Amino acid sequence: MSTEILFIFLLAMFLGIELISKVPSQLHTPLMSGSNAISGITIVGAILAAGTSSDSLRIILGTLAVAFAAINVFGGYIVTDRMLGMFKKKQGEVQK
Repeated sequence: MSTEILFIFLLAMFLGIELISKVPSQLHTPLMSGSNAISGITIVGAILAAGTSSDSLRIILGTLAVAFAAINVFGGYIVTDRMLGMFKKKQGEVQK
């Protein structure tokens, strides 16, 4: 059973790398902003997977999934904040 979980994890990792590498650079920011909700769902699923298992491999993979999804959520919020900051008026700028 644990080899199946490892296979799914590795398959998802390679699929994610392949999909993200094909996205044009203009779409990276909206893609990261939109993936925050999906990463939130991933965090909940990973916590459930890690917390309800007694198998050490599942606990390790669940913990890694929680960590990577949390990094993705945090990075997505930072990028979104920077993107929205580009549309704010600078101090002293007059409206046209």
